[in-house]
Amino acid sequence: MTDSAHSDSAGAEHFDVAVIGTGSGNTFLDERYAHLKVALLEEGVFGGTCLNVGCIPTKMFVYAADVAESARGAARYGVDAHVNGVRRADMVDRVFGRIDPISAGGRTYRVEDCDNVTVFEGHARFVAPRTLDTGTGAIITADQVVLATGSRPVVPDAIARSGVEYLTNEDAMRLEEAPEHLIIVGTGFIAAEFAHIFAGLGSRVSIVGRSGRMLRHLDDEISAHFTGLAGGRWDLHLTAPVRSARRRPDGTGADLELDDGTRLSGDALLVAVGRAPNADLVGAAAGGIDLTSDGRVRVDEYQRTSAAGVYALGDVCSPYQLKHVANHEARVVGGNLLAERAAGERPAELRAADHRFVPSAVFTHPQIATVGLTEAQARAQHPNVTVKVQRYADVAYGWAMEDDEGLCKVIADRDTGALLGGHIIGAQASTLIQPLIQAMSFGLGAAEMAHGQYWIHPALTEVVENALLGLDV
Repeated sequence: MTDSAHSDSAGAEHFDVAVIGTGSGNTFLDERYAHLKVALLEEGVFGGTCLNVGCIPTKMFVYAADVAESARGAARYGVDAHVNGVRRADMVDRVFGRIDPISAGGRTYRVEDCDNVTVFEGHARFVAPRTLDTGTGAIITADQVVLATGSRPVVPDAIARSGVEYLTNEDAMRLEEAPEHLIIVGTGFIAAEFAHIFAGLGSRVSIVGRSGRMLRHLDDEISAHFTGLAGGRWDLHLTAPVRSARRRPDGTGADLELDDGTRLSGDALLVAVGRAPNADLVGAAAGGIDLTSDGRVRVDEYQRTSAAGVYALGDVCSPYQLKHVANHEARVVGGNLLAERAAGERPAELRAADHRFVPSAVFTHPQIATVGLTEAQARAQHPNVTVKVQRYADVAYGWAMEDDEGLCKVIADRDTGALLGGHIIGAQASTLIQPLIQAMSFGLGAAEMAHGQYWIHPALTEVVENALLGLDV
């Protein structure tokens, strides 16, 4: 049940486990915890970033944009098609008519159906080691605490101080009318995905950023290739950060002045320069919790913080800011909490998180997926590197797709044959990358991966097969 009782720390209610955050932090509280007294603390909506404002709703909009783009490009296949219109309100209903009930159902389950769980709905923060002000008027203590408080959008000072209205990934998807001209500040994966969503569904998109390339964290060749493609689809203003921002004279939208003197006027402004961990909002110092120089909660390989009995997972501590990483870390933390409790005074046998080969994908147009080292990183770390780039256009299914944009790049150690990195840009990249993730995770060399199995012909996976076959190992 929801608890709003007032108490001071001397009379604080005590729990076996307290979890702050209901994204991935809520996923490991299964039947193994049924015998424990658990506090679950949440300031916002249940389900975290991924469910409510991130991975899941954005991909539902991405898919709609993909469909629209497919219709516009159908003529190359001899099919006459066009987009008659975009029913934005219906799209919002389709997405959030599904998402919102899931979030509400998650809350109802914890509040009403879990007898061992007490939900506190307020801004939780440490006031002493393993002692929490729940934000509801109650102070609680716990043997073990898990920080899973996620992250929030970063807003540049020039925009934050201007008073101009702006959107972030947390509210842009709920717009029931699409802007005619959307200005996006940022060049990373959030900017790239929302540019595809809004442009694919009919808006004119301008992108503003201080970087000289889109997605500069990627392999240089992939980033440069995508930037070239993006420049043909969207209005790019790179190496030109925002100098000033103000409302348009009619009181709507935004007028921006960039450092290079360019002036842009848009119906709406989307800020997508990244997300900051919420580590600064939890009273870390009072809880004895160390932070890194870039503001994350510092954890060891077991996801333990510097404070005894306190663990962390997900965006609040992870440099990756990826849901699949947060889910992995949640499984690690869930097991380690129980192992620690079972060990008593003995050293606990804890499981380490595995961050060796963390993949990621950008669901823009075209899709991008990556795992392992970039070419620059590989050459800096290995003396003898081999690289192969295979174009979609050179495999049979690529011909069928008339694809002249996609490519697969693989990087290996020439001496050992070990795969060091894989990078794909093109249709279905987020799926095509999986064999490379598997090979790296299980230690399969490039030659073994290429020759040791059948590859279906003429499936698009042949682009991965041929890339592997082309490596000089």
